Amino acid sequence: MTTATDSVAAYGYGGRFYWLVGGAAGGLLSSALFGGLLWLVEPTIITETIPAIYGLEPGAAGWGFHLLHGLLLGIGFGLLISRPLVLGTITATVETDPLEALGPGARITMAGIVYGLAIWALLPVIAQTIWITVTGMADTTFPTIAFESLVGHLLWGLVLGAVFSLFVEVRPAARDTAGPFDEPE
Repeated sequence: MTTATDSVAAYGYGGRFYWLVGGAAGGLLSSALFGGLLWLVEPTIITETIPAIYGLEPGAAGWGFHLLHGLLLGIGFGLLISRPLVLGTITATVETDPLEALGPGARITMAGIVYGLAIWALLPVIAQTIWITVTGMADTTFPTIAFESLVGHLLWGLVLGAVFSLFVEVRPAARDTAGPFDEPE
């Protein structure tokens, strides 16, 4: 059985966009789609609640902050997923046939879903609740522990992982790449 460490030696990142652009593009696209769903369900979350978190008046700033959050979290996903330990875990040979049959792209997409779950648990559930308590924000419409928020973040992670796996190719030759914008030999 191949360990996660052995697998890192066999795989790496290649392609001309790499993890930074892949994470940024995935973060922006997934946030735009998630924001669109929020807009359909409860537009005041975008126009009022998100600006209120930063002490701003209601308006279009909510869209800007929502997309900025997605961009930064997408880049964070790219950084995290490209670390040898995580990459080795994702690409490791496993004894479960259905999981073994999945290629690196599908595994990265699944990692995006897990990342979306972690983001939901850390930001809306924990950090947002603490922020509301500390700042004394009253009667907020932000769904901190709502089922819709969980589903939205899982979908956000799914799109993030899928877009990231389209931009970043995981292949054996990529381990010979010297830098994030160099092509493998």
